Amino acid sequence: MSGRPGGGMGPAGGRPRGGPGMGGPMGFGGGMPAAKPKDFRGSLFRLARELRPERILVILVVGLASCSVALSIAGPKLLGNATNILFEGVIGKQLPPGLTQAQVEAALRATGKGQQADMLSGMTVTPGQGVDFTALGQVLLLVSAVYIVAAVFQWASAYVMAGVAQRTVYGLRKKVDLKLARLPLAYFDSHSRGDTLSRVTNDIDNIAQTLQQSLTQLITALLTVIGVLIMMLTISPLLALISVLVVPTAIVITFLIARRSQTQFAAQWERTGSLNGYVEEMHTGHSLVKVFGHQHESIEVFDAQNEGLFQASYRAQFISGIIQPTLNFVSNLNYVAIAVIGGVQVANGTMSLGDVQAFIQYSRQFTMPITQVASIMNVMQSAVASAERVFELLDEAEEIPDPVTPRVLDGVSGRIEMADVSFRYKPEEPLIEALSEVVLPGETLAIVGPTGAGKTTLVNLLMRFYEIDGGSITLDGIDTRELTRDDLRRTFGMVLQDTWLFGGTIRENIAYGREDATEEEIHAAAEAAHVDHFVRTLPHGYETVIDDDASNLSAGEKQLLTIARAFLADPQVLILDEATSSVDTRTEVLVQKAMARLMKGRTSFVIAHRLSTIRDADTILVMDHGRIVEQGSHEELLAKHGFYFDLYNSQFVEAVAEVA
Repeated sequence: MSGRPGGGMGPAGGRPRGGPGMGGPMGFGGGMPAAKPKDFRGSLFRLARELRPERILVILVVGLASCSVALSIAGPKLLGNATNILFEGVIGKQLPPGLTQAQVEAALRATGKGQQADMLSGMTVTPGQGVDFTALGQVLLLVSAVYIVAAVFQWASAYVMAGVAQRTVYGLRKKVDLKLARLPLAYFDSHSRGDTLSRVTNDIDNIAQTLQQSLTQLITALLTVIGVLIMMLTISPLLALISVLVVPTAIVITFLIARRSQTQFAAQWERTGSLNGYVEEMHTGHSLVKVFGHQHESIEVFDAQNEGLFQASYRAQFISGIIQPTLNFVSNLNYVAIAVIGGVQVANGTMSLGDVQAFIQYSRQFTMPITQVASIMNVMQSAVASAERVFELLDEAEEIPDPVTPRVLDGVSGRIEMADVSFRYKPEEPLIEALSEVVLPGETLAIVGPTGAGKTTLVNLLMRFYEIDGGSITLDGIDTRELTRDDLRRTFGMVLQDTWLFGGTIRENIAYGREDATEEEIHAAAEAAHVDHFVRTLPHGYETVIDDDASNLSAGEKQLLTIARAFLADPQVLILDEATSSVDTRTEVLVQKAMARLMKGRTSFVIAHRLSTIRDADTILVMDHGRIVEQGSHEELLAKHGFYFDLYNSQFVEAVAEVA
């Protein structure tokens, strides 16, 4: 088959081109998705539900993170003990030996040094004895061990979470891929390819990066806040209260700023999709842009869209970026308050210096996770905006499901009957009304008419790329809606005016028609389509690699390759949509003969604008505005001197005028 798998043919007649987000191959529109109200909370919860299959490992991540946080929280308290050992050793060395601590305190009070006595009462010293380096060494070894084990738990949680994130995104990519296969052709007709690709690639990559890097940090930050708060309360409820006052301030600041940045992040990713769509369109039609002198206009549109993306990205990053500096300022104010009040309490003997040091570390640990959460919220805003775009794609209306118990085609003869078929792209604009026709096995039915008459639309209805609104289409007496789409489409072979080749070798592109074909069958199909000669002139023959837009082949050569693919597929029903439009006159004669051999004994539908190519068709349908205005053989239609006669003679007169 030629054309995109699952529906590469776009309808010709009456298709609503230029719809939302649709620029067309040469359009200067973007790929902006339809504007919809954003549901941050709903999208966030839905993204969280994607983690449900990994819930056991997520619980393990939480457990590992909890162990890491618990050990990290114990570190400052243990380090505070080391500070106490040093400080008390220094103070004890300065006191007269032979006295007890109580005697020294009493002597200080007797000499009017009550504040020094109060400070000494908060310590445990031995007068005349210096630093106990043995005890200090033991504490430092314990602190080192605690931090090393905490780091191991943190590494393990990050390792497990990386697997969780990648498997989750793998499943999401798979859902999107399967969804694309179930979307009707109408979706691709009304959405920019660049925007769709941006959702499948950029948005999903953004989600993957966020899940892998930010989720573990978010879990750790929340656990750290809880654990540190408990430790601060055990050291000093007063200082803990001062530190806790930072939390509502931080939450309010984060909420106010994040709410404004969310809109900008959504706009950033929407405009990314728009710009990608435009670049893809301009790259595909680069030659035509230059031929028609639209380089300047193209650059202007690109600059405008690029400027829009810049403004949205700049505002999103700037607004979200001021969260952390603001919270750092609040954190520094909290640090000053703790240092002053803690110093007073050490002087009063109600706190030890080690506890003040530990509390300062805890205050940093307390505000740092809040700052981290604020920073993570920036990333989450972007990720949720991307997730919302992916979920919008997943929620798009799908093709009507195949029947649960489908009929099965066996030994297809190729009899096709259309009875009172009606179809419209837009409810208010009828296109095909009450169309009836019977095509017998082996017959060739040609469909002609002006642009927009509904010729290609009719073929799309045969293939169920679009669903009919009324009437029925049967294949060998079976309503096509009672068959699975795969079973139905396997009976058709298509050669389109819009050739479709993928990145790979020429042999692989021909073999796409039947992947189990032998080398001899591939060469035979190529010879029948007059491909073999020019392929053998290439440096690598059938192993010549072509890129995805086959820019290293001429339009005629690409057309011949798609015809060879149809030869190899050997279908029961052929659809030829301007199949020889890109080949020269001499090659067209050869291909027409080859097509005649291919169509022999098969039901064939031929769409043609050059009426000279369908003279031998058994029946010619002349369509105008979705209706069959005339039908019959070439000679019969000419004899009627009607619509077909005018079409045929207009082409003949134009050809003569061109020669003259």
